[in-house]
Amino acid sequence: MLRFLTAGESHGQALVATLDGCPAGLALSPDAITRQLTRRQGGYGRGRRMAIETDRAEWISGVRHGVTTGAPIALIVRNKDWVNWQQTMFVEPSMPDGATGVVKPAVTRPRPGHADLAGAVKYGHEDIRDVLERASARETTMRVAIGSVARQLLERFGIRIASHVTTIGDVSIAPDRLVSFAEADALPDDGPLHCVDAAAETRMKTAIDVAGKAGDTLGGAFEVIVTGVPVGLGSYVQWDRKLDGKLAQAVMSIHAIKAVGLGIGPEVAVRPGSGVHDEILKATAEGVLPVRRPTNRAGGLEGGVTNGEDLRITGYMKPISTLMTPLRSVDLNTLTEEPAAIERSDVCAVPAAAVVAEAMVALVIADALLEKFGADSVEEIARNLAATSTAVAGRFHRTAPSA
Repeated sequence: MLRFLTAGESHGQALVATLDGCPAGLALSPDAITRQLTRRQGGYGRGRRMAIETDRAEWISGVRHGVTTGAPIALIVRNKDWVNWQQTMFVEPSMPDGATGVVKPAVTRPRPGHADLAGAVKYGHEDIRDVLERASARETTMRVAIGSVARQLLERFGIRIASHVTTIGDVSIAPDRLVSFAEADALPDDGPLHCVDAAAETRMKTAIDVAGKAGDTLGGAFEVIVTGVPVGLGSYVQWDRKLDGKLAQAVMSIHAIKAVGLGIGPEVAVRPGSGVHDEILKATAEGVLPVRRPTNRAGGLEGGVTNGEDLRITGYMKPISTLMTPLRSVDLNTLTEEPAAIERSDVCAVPAAAVVAEAMVALVIADALLEKFGADSVEEIARNLAATSTAVAGRFHRTAPSA
């Protein structure tokens, strides 16, 4: 099992993560991890925090001479902004020596749409900062860091991941626009919104500008595409082994994601079966399977099992809950109606959420790969993959019986 835990606060000293179950023998590139962390910080509509932090991950266990040992991998990303928040995050007498910054007042006005109110009630906090520091999307930094480890494992076996933004606010690419993996993968890392439609991207930027000037925020949607996935990952035999369920949970767990779709997603509810299910035809070229699909409306999964087509997962993100023109709220100390608290935030973070979703998808697919093909070493996985490919070839490419 590939599993992970993260810890740390948005303005704490550092964020940390532990990844357990990564096989031995995987050569890791720190530059590849840094690239993904940089991608998470980009995108049009991001806030001032992204200009402060330059995220770099350090591994402190589980990797020796750049190669995984099979032991748990521990990663740390230090917060540069910590120096400005020490007096807020630590109260006397535990103040670190030489602490700088300004003590900020307690947060008592919860933001609609955030974990503020529910978290304060659940844990009995009087200062909502005890909630928002951990509930912040800053936590996804570590998901991207360890997701990059899983991503490098997948790439070792020819499985690649990309994403693209389809919607910002009320601006979308054409609904019938099928974006290929190659198109999504070709988008530049420093692109403003990672949208394949340049005209739609320009309109998206305008919508973000309008929302920002109004003190408002915008959500949107993105699609993650995974290519090179072997047939047979996941299972239909128990509910908690279905890969589509695991993917949906993983993407839904990302901050502000309110819906997840696979393949054509919600469209399956309004189309007839003939417009939903992917026909199975005889292949016209040599491949792993002797069949082909003219469409991929299922998004590469049937019955919770990969079917050899590209995986396609769409995430739908709500607008960020911190508005510079705040919504109405109630001060939990005085019970008077007041505007919600304002925290430093973004106008739009859909491209960043797509990068986080790539990481979460990588972790789920890597776990499924290890479940089917072995989890101790990269060499073991390679042997088992090769043996399975040979067996499948033998199953479908037997010599026809003589007359």
